[in-house]
Amino acid sequence: MAAPIRTDRRPHIVWDWNGTLLHDTDIVLAATNAAFGELGLAPLTLDGYRDAYTLPLPVFYERLLGRAPTAEEWEVTERVFQRRYLALAAGAVLADGAAELLAGWNAAGRTQSVCSLAAHDHLVPLLGRYGIDHYFLRVDGNATGQPAPGKAEQMARHLAALDGVLAQDAVVVGDATDDAVAAAHAGAKAVLYTGGSHSRRSLLTAGVPVVDTLAEALEVAEELVGRPLEQTL
Repeated sequence: MAAPIRTDRRPHIVWDWNGTLLHDTDIVLAATNAAFGELGLAPLTLDGYRDAYTLPLPVFYERLLGRAPTAEEWEVTERVFQRRYLALAAGAVLADGAAELLAGWNAAGRTQSVCSLAAHDHLVPLLGRYGIDHYFLRVDGNATGQPAPGKAEQMARHLAALDGVLAQDAVVVGDATDDAVAAAHAGAKAVLYTGGSHSRRSLLTAGVPVVDTLAEALEVAEELVGRPLEQTL
């Protein structure tokens, strides 16, 4: 028999940043194509990028090159990508309705945080620039200075550090299958958003709900927290 739905539980949202709260997918594509140009690869379309994209990043590069990039190639492409991304990043905007959704979630007595593979010392000032930093209990970016192999361990540490938040009441909202893997690793649930790096077809392979807007993501999160974890997969 299915466990009864509890009505007293409130979901905590763990937001991804790039491609989720921040609508920068077109900028990422332009930077990726600049980097791939250094390897002699033809430019990707947005659909082509979304179909091929995966984490960790070296696997993404290998899919397109047909082999693993050399250390020299990796260094060059990372440098070109970062230079191009930073040149365009000032034009990035928040996802449609994101600021209003963050404000409304807090006003309703809900909690939220950010866990991202973006560089931590770059991420934190950005949240302030967009005027949304005060909405979050905690913000964790990648503090290593190196490309992160994945998000699972980072997510587990992030949730463990959140005072008063149980993993089973947390819902990760992201744009990549890696977000769903990280959520499952940490004992949380996930909702994936089609506005970022992955195609819908790719996101559906994660076995979690897939939505087209962040507003839908919050609606689904409310439903998910009332269900046992095994019923959401």
